[in-house]
Amino acid sequence: MIKKINNEEFKNEVLNNKDISLVDFYADWCGPCKMLSPIMEEISSDYNVYKINVDEEEDLAREYGIMSIPCVIVFKDGKEIARSVGLKSKEEIINMIK
Repeated sequence: MIKKINNEEFKNEVLNNKDISLVDFYADWCGPCKMLSPIMEEISSDYNVYKINVDEEEDLAREYGIMSIPCVIVFKDGKEIARSVGLKSKEEIINMIK
């Protein structure tokens, strides 16, 4: 299950998490973001998946240098280990984790 989080929850859910977390930076108006949602939903059965709305969490998007969306960042032990910009397939996203 995907969890939509804000800046405060990001610190607790992602940065303090030892497991792998995928964070999907998106916007409601973004077509490719909407197309990525079902793929992320599938992945969420195996991994922690979080969504952050860049329009609502501008400071967090700026902090992570989000210039284009969708942008998926993979975190492990609270550190970024991979990043993908644009619409990707389920396989491409899974390969970022491995």
